[in-house]
Amino acid sequence: MFGDQSAEPYFRPSRRAAFSVLGASVVAGLTACTAAEGAYESSTPVLTPGAAAESPAVPAASVSPAPTPTPTPTATKRIRKSFVPDYQLPPIVGGLAPVITKIETQHPVVFLTIDDGNIKTPESVKLLAEYDYPASLFLTKDTIADNPAFFNAFKAQGSLVENHTVTHNINMVRQWGYQQQLTDMVGMQEYAFHHYGRRPTLFRPPGGAYSNVMRKAVADAGMKAIVTWEAKANAGKMDYQVGNSLRPGDIVLMHFRAEFAADLAAFRSAQLAAGLEVVLLEDFLGVA
Repeated sequence: MFGDQSAEPYFRPSRRAAFSVLGASVVAGLTACTAAEGAYESSTPVLTPGAAAESPAVPAASVSPAPTPTPTPTATKRIRKSFVPDYQLPPIVGGLAPVITKIETQHPVVFLTIDDGNIKTPESVKLLAEYDYPASLFLTKDTIADNPAFFNAFKAQGSLVENHTVTHNINMVRQWGYQQQLTDMVGMQEYAFHHYGRRPTLFRPPGGAYSNVMRKAVADAGMKAIVTWEAKANAGKMDYQVGNSLRPGDIVLMHFRAEFAADLAAFRSAQLAAGLEVVLLEDFLGVA
């Protein structure tokens, strides 16, 4: 029923792992994006119960494409601290891409990642420019195809587009075999290159689950790592898998949703309280 990975173990991002262990048993579940992903699922207490916190995907036909914003002039005047990375991206071993959940670093940095691309508003572009936040945008072709040019404004501000598949099948790790997963990933690789001039180097699984079959497909699609998370800005507040504040090296998950401004405000409050600087994950990993 699940193709060639019916017996393949699948995993979700662990609470503290920087990368996955080959042949590991099922690790703590995390949910990512889609209308059903409002909760962290794990073997320990759930931090955000139920899917009520998630905004349902908005059908493309029901919303007029947002105008393509013009980047603000201040976006080109960025002055950032220079951090010499003290973390090395694990290599692809045995044909399997590593899984990154948190960056182990002594630098006061945090990494913002934003998924899907369902809701496209000029406000989101304005806020990232105002706060001078670069972000890794894990976009899905089927959710951005109505207006791919919208995301060029983020690119002009210093953000990068990464791979979140063509179809956003949250069950792909269980339903699809290697070839179907690879096809979906490569489709987004080529789409991103066509529209944004760069093939993604990082992959985020829909729903957060991954397996060794997926890790092989990610490597064969030309990407360097699977990226998960330990902190999430959702429904206007922060959810943490570890502790109750942001820590150096945290990878934070957000989504392009109607509550974008509230989620970003929650992240900004936590970021400033922790004394961390938002830097681009790809720069720190050396895969920009």
